[in-house]
Amino acid sequence: MDVSRGSALVLLGVGLFVATMVVGAATAPSGSAGGVDAPATPAPSPDDTAAPSDPDATAAPTGTPSSDEPQTLVGNQGGWVTHGSVIAFDGRSVAWRNTQADGYFEVSRLDNGTVLAAFANESSEDCGDLSAPCARTGYRIIEPGSGEILSEYSFPVGSITNSEVHAADATGDGGIAYVDMDAERVVVVENGTEVWEWRASELYEAPPDPASRDWLHINDVDAIGDGRFLVSVRNANQLLIVERGEGVVEVINEDDGTSDANCLSDERLYDADGDGDVRCGDPSVIKEQHNPQWLGDGAVLVADSENDRVVELHRTDDGDWEPVWAVDRAGGIQLTWPRDADRLPNGNTLIADSRNRRVIEVDPQGEMVWNVSVGAAAKYGPGIVYEADRLPYGEYAGSYDGGSTPTDADGTATEGGAATSTKTPLPRMTAANGSAALTAPDDEIPLLSEAVAGLQGTFAWVPIWFGELHLAATALGLLFVLVGGVDHLLAARNVSLPGRE
Repeated sequence: MDVSRGSALVLLGVGLFVATMVVGAATAPSGSAGGVDAPATPAPSPDDTAAPSDPDATAAPTGTPSSDEPQTLVGNQGGWVTHGSVIAFDGRSVAWRNTQADGYFEVSRLDNGTVLAAFANESSEDCGDLSAPCARTGYRIIEPGSGEILSEYSFPVGSITNSEVHAADATGDGGIAYVDMDAERVVVVENGTEVWEWRASELYEAPPDPASRDWLHINDVDAIGDGRFLVSVRNANQLLIVERGEGVVEVINEDDGTSDANCLSDERLYDADGDGDVRCGDPSVIKEQHNPQWLGDGAVLVADSENDRVVELHRTDDGDWEPVWAVDRAGGIQLTWPRDADRLPNGNTLIADSRNRRVIEVDPQGEMVWNVSVGAAAKYGPGIVYEADRLPYGEYAGSYDGGSTPTDADGTATEGGAATSTKTPLPRMTAANGSAALTAPDDEIPLLSEAVAGLQGTFAWVPIWFGELHLAATALGLLFVLVGGVDHLLAARNVSLPGRE
């Protein structure tokens, strides 16, 4: 029996797709199916290291729990701000969860045991001056165990996309600091009232209406003591130390004039005078980062998201910052868009590996010693994890030590204030540790990388090992099926195509 050309193309396309999926699954690292169970070796924490909301260092962690049954608090974005949840794990078992938001982001446990969680909802009728329905975003206080929402501070925004409150952090004196991505500012709230703000337009060139575009995408704020905050400006590839009453006192990954084109692409930074000169950090150091952690003594740990790695930066003698330690894979799997990294008291690092839908703990050499699948634990949606805290420590910070002297937008210098050295630095890494190159390569494949990210963030059934080459092979297979199907139908109607005699 002769097989028509159309039928052959259909069979070829189906065969290519099946082979792609079978080979991809067969060659996927074992870490994608649950990982390893090797326990980490607990070690004492640094003396006098402060707990998350304890700027005076009156409370000190005493050690890391056994890695086979740790308590881990996770902020799960879900999909692209759909099916969000706060999930508390005992080991790899879910202890409790809250699913009452389209997206949850940064989460942390407060001193009284309740949970602070940044969130966003796509549709609300409580819209103030905006037309209903609108999106609404802010932070919540959640009762652990029951998952009950005890209180909420939120406000309306025009769109849930690129306007969400991604981070909120206790200041240690009763306030909550949060990042208002819609207006690109950092805000401190006390008793439900805004008491302080820092607007990014004080440093960066601002568009006429900052809320009209995804201008800076400020995505994190951490209180680091003495009225100072560590702020992540994603679209500038930069971290800032902002001090109440002073403004910006240090810029991490300062603009050196060589990377402006990177930050001007996709309408990220705004060039008000059109001279092509903006405040853009070197993307090979950090690129579109999330959730930095101040380690103390001129060291910061960063989820270097668009470079698909976690990196530790140290301040050099001349005030610059350089990578000294990096991890880009664990359990045989390449990190994919990690968005949180916390240094633990035993020297290990907890990582929220977002598009791989997992939380992992790695040792100083980058070897995975524990992991949990958020994708498997999420009730709905893909389970794209945003942030994770190891309890009882959370993401606490070392003392700020003064830093360098940056230049403000008006060209004047702002002196860094004296630090209050109340906290011992967290464990630091060196180039002798880690498992990745210190200079990040630009290995994205145009269009294909964005398409893979979109699929993984939309469909829970897309496997984490599914990458650009798998997508290209799948698309080619579908093309064969489509062309073959059309050819077969036309042949059945005696319509000839080129090549058919």
